[in-house]
Amino acid sequence: MKAKLSQFDFDLPEELVAEYPTKERDESRLMVVHKDSGKIEHKIFKDVIDYFDDGDTFIFNNTKVFPARLFGIKEKTEANIEVFLLRELNKENKLWDVLVDPARKIRVGNKLFFKNEAGENRLIAEVVDNTTSRGRTIRFYFDGTDEEFQGILDELGQTPLPKYIKREVEPIDIERYQTIYAKETGAVAAPTAGLHFSRELMKRLEIKGIDFAELTLHIGLGTFRSIDVEDLSKHKMDAEYFKITQEAIQTVNKAKAANKKICAVGTTAMRSIESAVSATGNLKMAEGWTNKFIFPPHEFSIANSMITNLHLPKSSLIIMIAAFAGIELTMDAYNEAVKEKYRFFSYGDAMLII
Repeated sequence: MKAKLSQFDFDLPEELVAEYPTKERDESRLMVVHKDSGKIEHKIFKDVIDYFDDGDTFIFNNTKVFPARLFGIKEKTEANIEVFLLRELNKENKLWDVLVDPARKIRVGNKLFFKNEAGENRLIAEVVDNTTSRGRTIRFYFDGTDEEFQGILDELGQTPLPKYIKREVEPIDIERYQTIYAKETGAVAAPTAGLHFSRELMKRLEIKGIDFAELTLHIGLGTFRSIDVEDLSKHKMDAEYFKITQEAIQTVNKAKAANKKICAVGTTAMRSIESAVSATGNLKMAEGWTNKFIFPPHEFSIANSMITNLHLPKSSLIIMIAAFAGIELTMDAYNEAVKEKYRFFSYGDAMLII
């Protein structure tokens, strides 16, 4: 039977939305959900090591969040405009897809000035196209190298905390809204399941003989777009760039051949590997764009366990979790999480489905 959007609703008290991360990355809570028995355990995240053995493999998304939220000043009127960088369309011409706020003030041909704290102009951009009600394409005027341009974005930009975190960005967010293994710059949101891994925990997993595979999926805002259709087959995901290397394939397919546990760390890692399955059911090399939307029923080919945070009602993320764990068990686990006052969303607690 086809799943419907209304099956993924639950009451989430606002106070359970985490505003800050836990003091230590690996000391958030961990709900362990056993697919076969339906058993639910309550642990601390660092206990995740107890569920894996020599030769098991974790798949991490090594995307790196860049400071995507800029604040510009419109020419002539000097209105303050928030510019949220979504993705670079053309490196040579410095063309970017962005969201602007307030959008009603920004038209094609408008120029925006971006100043540093000393009030000096560091970047100028021109609006060249309208894409959606809030979306624009802008061109930055900049003559330096790509590295210099990225340096100025780092200087001017703010960590793009999700809007449901109601506070201002603080220095802690620069480090904590980023995984410790982030390498490939390009995401406007963190792969949040990975935020729980500390250097110490990674070392302990390594010593235990657990293998790591890395892939890249640059998370856009489309991952969080609300679903407006009851019939899930009609929902369209925004495409996101992803890449799976030969090295990752060898690690994962070796574990698969040996019947080991393969754990996708996060929904983005899961979407990536499910977008790159060969005819024989193995992981294959891939690079490009995926708009894969995973909803029940779905036959998973690669991972047999996953780590994830706790997500919004009726989101594409909880729907993917339900495709993996089963709808009834997922909703039971979420109701338990609310009852036990788990912390939700990006800085919240984690769930291991095994």
